[in-house]
Amino acid sequence: MKFVDEAPIHVEAGKGGNGMMSFRQEKFIAKGGPNGGDGGDGGSVYLVADENLNTLIDYRFQPKYKAEDGQKGGSKDCTGRKGDDLFLPVPVGTTVIDTDTEEVFGDLTKHGQQLKVAQGGFHGLGNTRFKSSTNRAPRRFTYGTEGEVRNLKLEMKVLADVGMLGLPNAGKSSFIRAVSSAKPKVADYPFTTLIPNLGVVKVQQYRSFVIADIPGLIEGAAEGAGLGVRFLKHLTRCRLLMHMVDMAPVDDSDPADNVRVIAEELQKFSSTLATRERWLLLNKIDLLPPDEVEARCQAVIDSLKWTGPVFRISALHRDGTTQLAGRIMDHLEAVWEEESENPEAREREMQLQLQMAQEARDRIEELREAHRAAKRALGEDDDDDFDEGDYDVEVEYVR
Repeated sequence: MKFVDEAPIHVEAGKGGNGMMSFRQEKFIAKGGPNGGDGGDGGSVYLVADENLNTLIDYRFQPKYKAEDGQKGGSKDCTGRKGDDLFLPVPVGTTVIDTDTEEVFGDLTKHGQQLKVAQGGFHGLGNTRFKSSTNRAPRRFTYGTEGEVRNLKLEMKVLADVGMLGLPNAGKSSFIRAVSSAKPKVADYPFTTLIPNLGVVKVQQYRSFVIADIPGLIEGAAEGAGLGVRFLKHLTRCRLLMHMVDMAPVDDSDPADNVRVIAEELQKFSSTLATRERWLLLNKIDLLPPDEVEARCQAVIDSLKWTGPVFRISALHRDGTTQLAGRIMDHLEAVWEEESENPEAREREMQLQLQMAQEARDRIEELREAHRAAKRALGEDDDDDFDEGDYDVEVEYVR
């Protein structure tokens, strides 16, 4: 699942330092001549592609950046210090657009690639530069020039790192609201979520991940029931699955059975997707009697014979959500680090995603053919009007 991540920023390069007008003045040395030094160049602003970043969320909260000014020149022909360049890390795949001209300024497609977006001002010249045989005592110097100022828009398409799944009304949208700035609709009835919702979870500065909430799945989703078939395929692009279960369902169903229903749908849709790492979130524990919380949660774990990570949370009251977000971030960073250091691990992940994508296409083709056969049986034209949905979602962050 991908969406457009945008961030407007204002960058300003440093001003060049002024030149110095000065004359050598020492005892017993008359008419020492000019010795004013040049100023220093202003710092420039660069964008640097960093494969360890995957969102632009930090620039949504800090949109203005300025490089250091150059220092003015000094006497004794001393040159002013150059202003430090400013390097801003952005995710690989970021497109830079000048909002004043609507022109694409450049694309950052490789790790470590740099793009200068604002040139620092040129240094001013000291009066030493203007001495000549006919002008022994120049009283002329120049000022440093201003640095470039640009209004830019950073834009990139992002794949969701974490996918939420579960039955309708399990609390997935509430969890998204608890850990990110996304504001999906939340209500006390099933199928509140009709389209995917995505949020960027910021754990610390330059530490964030993208989480996706797909519409609730029901039994038979892999065969086209409900909305599941339209969005199940997007989970193949996520690195980690969060399986959320309602611990206090209004229909008094067994939470363990509800987990099994979704697990079976994953298996039917893609056997490879069913092997993707999945964490169990026992939600709505605030609705359980306090003295029964641990026993009822443990009963679900024992019934499922669950061996993976388990988290007891209340998305509505945000109990345990911050700690969970931190654990997810640590896990994703470990996965990314392993793949960056181990080409074999990166190749395995690539092949895994290709296999899941192929299984998803095969399953959708089966459903398409079944749809055609059903129309033929009814004596209708078997034109291909089957739509499994393929959504690219644009997300506007809320500060």
